[in-house]
Amino acid sequence: MQVHEHELSVAIVGGLHADARKAAVARLLADVPGSVALHHDLATAAAGTVVRTVSDAGGILCAGEAPLVNDCACCALREDLVPELRRLADAGLTRLAIVELWDSVEPKAMAEVVTAGGLTVTGVITAVDPALLLPYLGNGDDLAEGGLAAAATDQRTVADTFARQLEYATVLALVDSPEADDEDRELLAQLHPTARQVPVTGGHPGDLAGAAGAAAAAPAGAGAAAAETAKATALPPLASAALAGFDVEAAAAAQHPASALLPAEADAHGVSTLVWHRHRPFHPERLYEALEDLTCAAARSRGRFWLADHPDTLLHWDAAGGALCVESAGPWLASLPDAAWDMVPPVRRAAAALDWHPEHGDCCQHLVFTSPGLDRDGLEHLLESCLLTDAEYAGGRAAWKRLPPAFDTLLEV
Repeated sequence: MQVHEHELSVAIVGGLHADARKAAVARLLADVPGSVALHHDLATAAAGTVVRTVSDAGGILCAGEAPLVNDCACCALREDLVPELRRLADAGLTRLAIVELWDSVEPKAMAEVVTAGGLTVTGVITAVDPALLLPYLGNGDDLAEGGLAAAATDQRTVADTFARQLEYATVLALVDSPEADDEDRELLAQLHPTARQVPVTGGHPGDLAGAAGAAAAAPAGAGAAAAETAKATALPPLASAALAGFDVEAAAAAQHPASALLPAEADAHGVSTLVWHRHRPFHPERLYEALEDLTCAAARSRGRFWLADHPDTLLHWDAAGGALCVESAGPWLASLPDAAWDMVPPVRRAAAALDWHPEHGDCCQHLVFTSPGLDRDGLEHLLESCLLTDAEYAGGRAAWKRLPPAFDTLLEV
C-alpha cells in the first residue's frame, strides 16, 4: 500500500556530537522499517558544492550534489532539502524521513523550512554524549576554527551553537558514555528539564505489523492523529519519540526571550541553577563593568533583562563558553499601547502576566545561571550590586535615560 504525501513523517536529528548523532540515526533506521535518512555534508562547501546522501538501514541508496546558493552552504541545504523530501513523499514508499543535520546546522531553522514547505515534522532530536556536555558548553572557539562554519560569514561559537541545538529539541538522544558521571547527567537535566531523554542503545527493530495493529485498535472516530500516536507508541522509545509530533510555533516561543521556557531553581550532584528575578532596572555602567565576571560565572546563562537607560526595550541575555550575546528583543509589553496587545501572540501575553508588576508591568530581570560549582551567593551579590540604588531608582525614567549609555555599542544603537 502506498503512503500519500501527507503521511510522510519527518524527524530532524542534529547535534555537534557527530558520533552520537550518527548512532541515533542508525538506531532510527533499524527501528522504523521504510525509513530513510537524508544528510547534506557541508564540509565540501569550500569546493563549491554540498554533497547529499540518502540512506536506509542497509547503506547509501543514492548520492548527489547541490550547488552553493549565494556562497552559503546552509542556503543550499534549504533549497535542496524540501524538494528531496517531496520526492520521497511522492514515491509513496517512505514511512519516516530522517533529516540528519550536518554538525553545526541548528534544528530550529530546518524545522521551520520543512514545515513551511508543507511537510510534517514529527520530531526534533538532538543527540548528546553526556561526557562531552561540559567541554562543548565551555568551548568559546569560533566554529570556523574547527572547520565547522556553515558559511564564510558564520561567526557563531561552538558553545552557543551547541546550547541552541540542545535547548530547541524536545527529545535528547543519549549515547551510553562510560566517562559520563552524575554531574554530567545532572547538568543535562538542569539545562533542559522539559526534554524527553531517550537512550540510543537498546530496543528492538520496530514491527510495522504491530504498529498497524495498535493503530487499528485506536478508538473509532479518533482520527489520524490518534492512529499516528498509536503507531508511534508501538515502536521502540527513540522511534516513538521521532514520530510523537512536534509543534514548530511552540518550540519557537519556548526559545524567544520574551516567552522563553527557562529552567527552574535546582541544586543536585554539584550542579546548581540560580533563577534571579527582580523588578528594578540595571545601572548600565555597573552592569557593563560586571559583564566578564557574570558571563564566566556559569557554564550557561540566559534570560531577559531591563536596562535603565533603555527602559522600554526587552533585552536578551545569552551566554555560553565565556562569551555573551546581548541584543534587543523589541519592546516590553508594558511599553506598547493597549491597541497593539491584540497583535501580540497569546503565549507572549501569558509570559508577561507571570512577570507582571503593578507599576512596571512585565519589565523585569529574569536571568537563569546553570553550572557545576556555581557560587550562588557571590553571583547574587554581584547581580544586586548592578541594580539602581534607591536614590537612582527614585529619579524616575527621565533620569534613567540620562545615565551613561554603556551598552550602545553592544546594541548597535
